[in-house]
Amino acid sequence: MAFYEKALTVNSETRPEPVLANILADSFVSKGSVESKTKEELTGQLGFFWKLIPDLKWVPQEVLNDGNKYVVRSLASGTPNGDFMGLPTDGTKSFKIMTIDIHTIIDGKVQEVHHLEDWGTAMKQLKS
Repeated sequence: MAFYEKALTVNSETRPEPVLANILADSFVSKGSVESKTKEELTGQLGFFWKLIPDLKWVPQEVLNDGNKYVVRSLASGTPNGDFMGLPTDGTKSFKIMTIDIHTIIDGKVQEVHHLEDWGTAMKQLKS
């Protein structure tokens, strides 16, 4: 839950960097539909998102567990202010989307995550 509450969700208690340093394995990889990110790349992206979307929230709705695999269905929301995936935003429109993550946890560290976010819906919401 620290991944969602303390690294993905903007909060006043911490920053993504120390949280991710503590919970992600050194060999961590984040796998999306097309690209993969290392621990360092994901940490940098989240730092950028915290600045671009100052009210970013990532709230788990359902968690399923099978052995060392955890499937998390979440709602992500926020109000970007700046260039958001090529779309200029000014902090007046928000998005709310569903996300799915499959985490592999070994020895208390996240080794990899397969993820899918509904960014197409976010873009529609921000354009309307």
